[in-house]
Amino acid sequence: MNMSKNPTTTAVARRSKKARGDAGTTADGMHARRAAVPALADQARAQLEELIVKLELPPGSVWSESQLSQRLGIGRTPVREALQRLQTEYLVKIVPRYGAQITEINVTQQLLLLEVRRVLERLIAENAARRATPEEGEQLLRMANILEAMVDADVLRYLRYHYDIKKYISACARNPFAASAIAPAHAMSRRFYYLHYRRAHDLPVATRHHAEVIRAIASGDEAKAGAASDRLMDYVEELTRATVTQKF
Repeated sequence: MNMSKNPTTTAVARRSKKARGDAGTTADGMHARRAAVPALADQARAQLEELIVKLELPPGSVWSESQLSQRLGIGRTPVREALQRLQTEYLVKIVPRYGAQITEINVTQQLLLLEVRRVLERLIAENAARRATPEEGEQLLRMANILEAMVDADVLRYLRYHYDIKKYISACARNPFAASAIAPAHAMSRRFYYLHYRRAHDLPVATRHHAEVIRAIASGDEAKAGAASDRLMDYVEELTRATVTQKF
């Protein structure tokens, strides 16, 4: 029996193998590109939020996707996705054919926001006190110490670290729905605070309230954590109302 390979069959097999390899390479490339877009969108969202918080994108101003893309050095598709996410956080309003308008800072709306934030802050603090591991409790204590040491730091650096703490506490609470619900409130509150902190000069006081909440959570005492959270929100509401009369 002749066992020699048919040249035609061999050539077809080679072409088939190459096609499979090319298809695999193409699929891998498409998967990599799809994975890159969310990562870039996360970067774009973080950078845009910081520009909004710092008021470098002023309230009421309108920006096109292409302007923001050039400013960030990130493509328009990730920027578009980032803007859609920021719209759900009430920091921007997408205006068809014009672009994205940065929302105004409104004291009345901020007070309405605090009604919701108060409930969520207490829920998350109590859950975190109940569910945090001993290791997480130790990490929270370290975070409280670092936060207190930052009272003389640049306020933006302080707000960045405070944001990290809030995310960590939400993770300790083990409730992703509460974490998603409170994220817009934190974003809007950071911008409101950045606008008014220079007149309030209250960073040491605000830090004390935040540190009390963190340490109460670390202690594992749910009632203590809930009470500390309420005291924090009492202070935040008082500060917000004071912006109307400028009585700092």
